[in-house]
Amino acid sequence: MKETKIPDGYQRVMPYLIVEDAAGLLQFMKNVFGATEKYKVMRDEDENVIMHAEVKIGDSTIMFAEATEQWKASPAGMFIYVENADETYQKALKAGATSLGKPSDQSYGRSGGVTDPFGNVWWITSVLE
Repeated sequence: MKETKIPDGYQRVMPYLIVEDAAGLLQFMKNVFGATEKYKVMRDEDENVIMHAEVKIGDSTIMFAEATEQWKASPAGMFIYVENADETYQKALKAGATSLGKPSDQSYGRSGGVTDPFGNVWWITSVLE
């Protein structure tokens, strides 16, 4: 099988979220997960609507855009490893997320879930020592 070329800084599969209030999602990911913008956010001609944005969280890229008439909201469910699931879960709640379950010890780590204010589900997990 021929090897697929992937640009530096990207992975083979990346989520692409279409949400109401993409600017809010950008701020949520920065505040809760320490996301950084990969490059300048692309906006519409009035500079009001995010047409395309990319953030890095650790070594992962998430792409997203504002929902429009043509592109309806399409939130997703994501699983994210963090240093401390309890602290990150609390950050998410303070940033407007709603709880799906407090972090608890599971066979795969300490994990809890939230729905962010934009409809995305985040399973926040840290590895148990």
